[in-house]
Amino acid sequence: MNRLGSHDDFASFISRHLHGKIQKLTVNAGLSCPNRDGKKGLGGCTYCNNQSFSPGFSSTPAPVTQQLEAGKKFFARKYPEMRYLAYFQSYTATNASTPHLMDLFHEALSVDGIEGLIIGTRPDCMPDDLLQELAGLRRNHFVMVEYGAESAHDRTLAAVNRCHTWADTANAVIRTHDAGIPVGLHLIMGLPGEDREDILATIDAVNLLPVDIIKCHQLQLIRGTRMALQAERGEITVPQWSVDRYLDLCCDIIDRLRPDIAIERFVSQSPDNLLISPRWGLKNYQFTDMLKRRLHEREETITI
Repeated sequence: MNRLGSHDDFASFISRHLHGKIQKLTVNAGLSCPNRDGKKGLGGCTYCNNQSFSPGFSSTPAPVTQQLEAGKKFFARKYPEMRYLAYFQSYTATNASTPHLMDLFHEALSVDGIEGLIIGTRPDCMPDDLLQELAGLRRNHFVMVEYGAESAHDRTLAAVNRCHTWADTANAVIRTHDAGIPVGLHLIMGLPGEDREDILATIDAVNLLPVDIIKCHQLQLIRGTRMALQAERGEITVPQWSVDRYLDLCCDIIDRLRPDIAIERFVSQSPDNLLISPRWGLKNYQFTDMLKRRLHEREETITI
């Protein structure tokens, strides 16, 4: 299996639940975020520009079935046997009534070739009734919930206007695990005010929770965000990670993370026209290859 150190990657993690080649297809359900619409806050997280991670983002998206069929058509040309997971990613994919959300999820699962769901949301936006419905779906389909946790430090969460706490994250993870649903956490490495030890303390906090998989990436400063404006005004300092220093941090995280937690990724690549920094010019697979080499070098050093 393809691994990073002693940890499964995403493909290996999924292979424990589903057989064959599996590809995520991003779905925009046309939902907003409780940190934008006033339920929790206004203005959103200071680093957030949804267009930076949602392909073809639109506030008035096509129907779920149409989006999934378009995604299938793209991959089927090269991989006709591919099976798929509907990835509800944009903004907060549980920010609606439970009946409306279940209609969306059932629609996705009715599309031929869709094996299950990955639902991206906030830890303060998972009501018990929705969790019970998802647990019902889990009996016949793969279902995973991915919570945007970002950091275990409440001071950081407040500084970037997350409008939730680490306690909210812990509560959501435990309730989701207890419902029999695999849990993923999304973390951002290098938020303003955090150093290496702060980041590793977040990993220590993750280790105490029943988490199945994590997704990390470097903080990216994106045009049009409040954080970019704060940095321009000199109100905050955004850490400038070199590739070499970030590789070492990733190795430290791998060493620190509980071995049974899978790692989906360590980097993200925002569109060039939106990205301010860091501009490494690396594809995700290139960084992953570099990281594997660095891990191998570390192992050789320890052995000598």
